[in-house]
Amino acid sequence: MTEVFVARHPTEAHLVAEFLTAQGIATEVRGEALFGVRGDVPPSPATLPTVWVDDDRADEARQILATAETDPATSAGQAGAWRCPACGESVEAQFAACWKCGTPAPADQV
Repeated sequence: MTEVFVARHPTEAHLVAEFLTAQGIATEVRGEALFGVRGDVPPSPATLPTVWVDDDRADEARQILATAETDPATSAGQAGAWRCPACGESVEAQFAACWKCGTPAPADQV
């Protein structure tokens, strides 16, 4: 296994791991138990939660994370956002209808 991401806290590690899993890459979060010793030891890759993937998928995982980091939609938390066909409003992915006018999401967005 190869480390591909060092998180600031366990929640971030699990979000990244789930993001990669959704892309078809098996992940493992390590070091989250050490998060409890923060303050007693300095934060470092050895004491922060990390995300690991199979060696043969490490480059792909790093590329996916790099792309997600620079993609405005993903980095702003808008991955999967859709545009309302009725009013043109940008709607976050978790909504099944436009918050502004109530138009249901297009079938390819649900």
